[in-house]
Amino acid sequence: MAGWTTLVQAETLAIALQRDDVIVVDCRFSLVDPNAGESAYREAHIPGAVYAHLESDLAAPGQAGAGRHPWPDAEQFRARLEQWGINAQSQVVAYDDADGAYAARLWFLLRVFGHEKVAVLDGGWKRWTSLGLPSESFTQRRLPTSYRGAFDPARLVDAGQVQAHVEAGGLLLDARAAERFRGEQEPIDRVAGHVPGAVNRPYADNLSAGRFKPPAQLADEYRALMRGRAPEDVVAMCGSGVTACHLLLAMERAGLKGAKLYPGSWSGWIGDPSRPVATGD
Repeated sequence: MAGWTTLVQAETLAIALQRDDVIVVDCRFSLVDPNAGESAYREAHIPGAVYAHLESDLAAPGQAGAGRHPWPDAEQFRARLEQWGINAQSQVVAYDDADGAYAARLWFLLRVFGHEKVAVLDGGWKRWTSLGLPSESFTQRRLPTSYRGAFDPARLVDAGQVQAHVEAGGLLLDARAAERFRGEQEPIDRVAGHVPGAVNRPYADNLSAGRFKPPAQLADEYRALMRGRAPEDVVAMCGSGVTACHLLLAMERAGLKGAKLYPGSWSGWIGDPSRPVATGD
């Protein structure tokens, strides 16, 4: 059976909730209140969904120079997948209430494990509830399973590789809002600005009315940024390696598969004060 590999619509998921292979993961989170997402999950969530916490499930504990949301240890993440009942044959669907910004992190984590059958719910929790689709409030505990996916770090790059990538003419896309990229505002990190040579592509530009733009439109927009480069010559970053995954999802939705992620992103880059900082466009 063919799987959903980028996005799935709420109406489609609603029909498939009873399938044994479908595992729904609630990724709601708030940077302002790290407990808000889990509290919202306990109040109401898509039937059968398990909860993934950005900081404890989709990231590792703080590490010097690794940014605010370090990439999780492969074996610890594998163990979490097994606790959620996810195996290599599972059709995973991730959702949040932040335009897919956190759900895309789980999507790309699974991609790095070679898992193809994972998709983000287009429109997320907001669209699900606006359609009057069912919800429940009790916490799900699925039967543990065994996950055999192979972790492939080839799509992850560190700060040194980012600098070499830009110097070699590769494209570095920064998913933060334009005012943060330009250094005009910085509400989270201690230094404002961006990596010299980076190009701004706010992740919100992937969306129209809260849902992803059509694949052809995304393809036109990204090809204009890529200027003839292959997807493998693109690296995505943001503030902490989370919303950058939204760019990778949009690219794959547009048929441009293979771009890489700088997990440390801006918060990791500024961990070394000797690294250069640019401001403005």
